[in-house]
Amino acid sequence: MKVGVHKIAMNAPDDVSALVALLEDGTIDANAIVAVIGKTEGNGGANDFTRGFATLSFARALAPYRGGSAEEIMGEIAFVWSGGTEGVLSPHATVFTRSADTGGETVPGGRLALGIVMTRDILPEEVGTMVHVGEVADAVKRALAEAGIADPADVHYVQVKGPLLSPAKIADADARGAAVVTRDPNGSKPYARGAMALGVALGLGEVDAAEVSETTIAKDMAVFSMVASTSAGGELTKCEILLFGNAPDATSDCRIGHAVLGDAIDAAGVRRALASAGLQDGEEDRILAVFAKGEAAPKIRGRRTTMMSDADIHFERHARAAAGAVIASVTGDPAIFLSGGTEHQCAPGEAPIAAIVKA
Repeated sequence: MKVGVHKIAMNAPDDVSALVALLEDGTIDANAIVAVIGKTEGNGGANDFTRGFATLSFARALAPYRGGSAEEIMGEIAFVWSGGTEGVLSPHATVFTRSADTGGETVPGGRLALGIVMTRDILPEEVGTMVHVGEVADAVKRALAEAGIADPADVHYVQVKGPLLSPAKIADADARGAAVVTRDPNGSKPYARGAMALGVALGLGEVDAAEVSETTIAKDMAVFSMVASTSAGGELTKCEILLFGNAPDATSDCRIGHAVLGDAIDAAGVRRALASAGLQDGEEDRILAVFAKGEAAPKIRGRRTTMMSDADIHFERHARAAAGAVIASVTGDPAIFLSGGTEHQCAPGEAPIAAIVKA
């Protein structure tokens, strides 16, 4: 397997000019594209329509090159968007290609491998429940096999994007007499993100099945995954699982590593993630992409913050702005995939971070 990683700038949610340029000059083969992970400048909430807008724009741009309709392309490529580019965060997309290249030699430590699996549609009444957890867990196991990774310890990042509850979905459940976990669309995000993170933990064997139940989801944060990064959006009906790790027979020209951020200002944690991928100090030009979560906290290192009590700015937006500035100060690049909400993603107060670098 050979995975290509291409980060492109975006001047708006529908700006596909950089993608088209890479397609036109032959840098990217449209038929090799399997996933897009990016940041849009929406609000990041349940009503952030920039995510769906970006997906449609990319699918339409790819249609002439792949020979299918935009609708078909949206079913073939995993599009994962996180809204909210607060502070220095820069709107961008990272385009992943994958081919069955087997001509390379085995490399100690392995090279980047990627497994992609989509679940079936998650019903409104299943969002944030053990059914949601189980569907993701099964998909993670399939993604692990697809990536050719035998040891879950070689997995460094599992990005899952799935549905949350919108007013329309809640109304659909009501019409069928089905109960939902909450009637608040934005309040469904912790349940959805938490269920997906627990699914990753179960799928990779990080926790035992006996540790996870309906009362665990979005409540018992002592149960978590160390490599999950989950996001929820109203534009999706399925869960998209993108599992990244290093496989010994992969021929990619890059590697991935990860670490844990102790808080929003943990610059040392950023450096640990880069070192995990094989980067030395002073080699920041080898960084291809960084993926992280932002965790809001009422106190950071003993000092009070207003993240959780600000009535004007949502705490997730505070967290993204703060963590984004710290990460960019280390990497030198503000085009970082950074999303909020860390339910069951590392221990309480912590957050995951992963980095892909040139080998």
